[in-house]
Amino acid sequence: MEPAPKADPRFVADGVFYAELNELLVRELAEDGYSGVEVRQTPMRTEIIIRATRTQSVLGEKGRRIRELTSVVQKRFNFPPETVELYAEKVANRGLCAVAQAESLRYKLLGGLAVRRACYGVLRFVMESGAKGCEVIVSGKLRAARAKSMKFKDGYMVSSGDPVRVYLDSSVRHVLLRQGVLGIKVRIMKDWDPTGRQGPKMPMPDVVKVHEPKEEEVFADKAKDLDL
Repeated sequence: MEPAPKADPRFVADGVFYAELNELLVRELAEDGYSGVEVRQTPMRTEIIIRATRTQSVLGEKGRRIRELTSVVQKRFNFPPETVELYAEKVANRGLCAVAQAESLRYKLLGGLAVRRACYGVLRFVMESGAKGCEVIVSGKLRAARAKSMKFKDGYMVSSGDPVRVYLDSSVRHVLLRQGVLGIKVRIMKDWDPTGRQGPKMPMPDVVKVHEPKEEEVFADKAKDLDL
């Protein structure tokens, strides 16, 4: 039996760095609509792009908060001075961002809003933002002593194959309540967008494209040429 191939330590280190950085930003910027992070590495420096719905709050007054975050990241991950830069990027459509909607639902439940009403509000907002489908699952002790799961769905949703990776955006959050912990899962199915702004550029594999038929005059001209 051949031994299993070993993973490249660089890939493992990059994955651990991304996971720890994401966890730090989730805890620090949850109230500011944090929606994800992208790390771009160049030979000279490392650029970290923070995506959020309220970028002005992420930047802080006169850029103070973003400088504090830069200092924390630099010290925690041992970056040399002036080699790491943090930027804030506004989410184009927060209705199509699963992370933003999961955080929104989390704060609604913490505020005491009924589960059914909060979930239907998220579903309606997501579908009005141009999504093709949405699914919200809340699990835990909702009202009774016994834990259960409630699932809310609207629109069209895929669950397998390569389109899941391209079209589906999902997020999981936990709500700490007095009676226990609630689990929240939000899945958003984006629609095809040839421009790539509101959704993937690549169409679904099962989409049938009907081409316009050619004009009859072209065939008539060819027939005349053959007769000559």
